[in-house]
Amino acid sequence: MKNTDTTAPLPKEHEARHPWDETLRTLVYAILLAILFRSLAFEPFHIPSSSMKDTLLVGDYVFVSKYSYGYSRYSFPFGFRLFDGRILSDNRPQRGDIVVFRLPSNPRIDFIKRVIGLPGDKIQVIDNELYINDQKVPREMDSIYWDDEMEKKIPHYQETLPGGVVHSILDMGMQPPDPLTGFTADNTGVYTVPEHHYFMMGDNRDNSTDSRFSSIVGFIPEENLVGRAEMIFFSMDSSAQYWEIWKWPSALRWHRFFKSLAPAHSQ
Repeated sequence: MKNTDTTAPLPKEHEARHPWDETLRTLVYAILLAILFRSLAFEPFHIPSSSMKDTLLVGDYVFVSKYSYGYSRYSFPFGFRLFDGRILSDNRPQRGDIVVFRLPSNPRIDFIKRVIGLPGDKIQVIDNELYINDQKVPREMDSIYWDDEMEKKIPHYQETLPGGVVHSILDMGMQPPDPLTGFTADNTGVYTVPEHHYFMMGDNRDNSTDSRFSSIVGFIPEENLVGRAEMIFFSMDSSAQYWEIWKWPSALRWHRFFKSLAPAHSQ
């Protein structure tokens, strides 16, 4: 005889799921996808200082490609040591690239600077002039830059690195040495870049703590590279906070939106 009991439980595949379960599942998937995208593809970074002015300004937001140089422990959240070195790419930074890296003296801090010295290079600053492998790096002043933060005029140069990359720098000329240490970044010793390391400098030469300051930054191990800055996708001046949407029309720097950061080469 057939069982005609209609109160028998439905198979599990027919059970209704609570909407809260679906919402939580969707949220978890979204978080995992976001982490995966930020770890493997692009990660946004906010520019908090003027060390790369006028290439990058305070309030710029940039996309950094995580795949450009392969992946290291610092490509992923929290920097857990899952493996050593870099994997999945033989590409390495080229002179002139703008790179985000973890500070060797404090790997919790991200820095962004320009690659000036490659492994094996000899870098020196003599009387405010940059030398790479005993050759003075040519530069030409093309304008005067008005710095709103410092409220002063600063000479603006076009510097041509070995290999032909041309980029902007700001330089106020010879600066006095530090009264405590006697060090001046305008007259340095010779820095010989070790294997698997890089020498970084900011474009705002007199307002950049970079590889010239050995005890703070120094040479950057390739493992500490996070990625290459590719593009400014958003920019806003200091007259508004990012959440003050009603102030955006006057605060947004529209001309900087989607500006490429790829190095330019001389003709």
